[in-house]
Amino acid sequence: MAETKLRRLRGHKDTATCCIASRDRPGLVVTSGEDGRVCWFDLRCKDVQLIMDVGEEPISSLCFKPGNEDVIYVSSGKEVKSFSAHLATSWKPLESYNYNKEEINQIACNSKSSFLAAADDGGDVKIIDIRQQCLYKSLRAGHSSICSSVQFLPWRSWEVITGGLDSKLVMWDFSKGRPYKIVDFGLPDIKSSSNADQCFNPAFIHAIVVPEIDMLDKLDKICVVARGDGGVDVINIEAELAAIRPKSSPKPQKSSQSRAKESSSSSDLDLESAEKNGKHRLHLDYTLGGHTAAVSCLAFSLFGERGKYIISGGNDKSVKLWDWSSYLDAGLSDSNNDILHLNINLTKKVNWLCTTPTETENLVVCDTSKVVKVFSVT
Repeated sequence: MAETKLRRLRGHKDTATCCIASRDRPGLVVTSGEDGRVCWFDLRCKDVQLIMDVGEEPISSLCFKPGNEDVIYVSSGKEVKSFSAHLATSWKPLESYNYNKEEINQIACNSKSSFLAAADDGGDVKIIDIRQQCLYKSLRAGHSSICSSVQFLPWRSWEVITGGLDSKLVMWDFSKGRPYKIVDFGLPDIKSSSNADQCFNPAFIHAIVVPEIDMLDKLDKICVVARGDGGVDVINIEAELAAIRPKSSPKPQKSSQSRAKESSSSSDLDLESAEKNGKHRLHLDYTLGGHTAAVSCLAFSLFGERGKYIISGGNDKSVKLWDWSSYLDAGLSDSNNDILHLNINLTKKVNWLCTTPTETENLVVCDTSKVVKVFSVT
């Protein structure tokens, strides 16, 4: 596999913070920055296509509205706004939500475009009903520190998964507003006793990613976690849930409530109990050529065989492509050193990255500069 730095995207006046790529229109990339600006690029053209100055504050996260990618959601400070590309010249938001009490770190929209989640510095997650344009639920008491990341689980329609700087991964039934499973990465991991040699950072969770619904046939129901100690963990969520269910005593549930069927009773799981069934997890760290500082962002590859690669970016100024999919069930052994497929060295720390479903110009990287980099991974 080879990479070539093809081009640089210019349009921001300050550090680029986030990037998303269209699935419906290959080549369309939208970026945000600390300049309060959103830039729309068509990679088939030379220059930025559209610049939206949507606020004074830095933009922390953005996402498309599924089913209508002319509409984007943007988080800035404690607020979430939506904008239409067709109304870009007015920069007037279509909607505005002010439910978070602390600064928002990430927003995500579910595949049916019915709910939006906003994770904030206070550890809370607000679930917004975007059809009714109102607050649906506040998810509290799952995190004791900053909630850095949130994703809807596409195979469980009433559930979200969050990660935080308390080193906890929390699965929520947001229809009930409560967590039903917590994985604590802050507890000592027996297998990874050598990790102390890697770096002394705690296993804070900086980002999480789950496969999209059309990847599930090949990828299974997993979550990938970007850790502050430089590790990338792949967790088989359903396998771990199945492993703990016999130990818990689920409350009687009404069969008519499909959403109740989808969740089990509240339970904690530490890394030690996962030792007994290691195949639920895959740990990618520096011993396999991985990151030597905190991992800041993650994405699945949309190019080629979708989801074949996990792509991670870190504070060690590098982007890594992991050919992980064949190893989850088999487990890692000494002969599996080819799991790291590609390493791209940069000159700045990585803020965010995304992939496009095209053969070239398919990896977009925002680092701590104002210029967005586009690589071709072949």
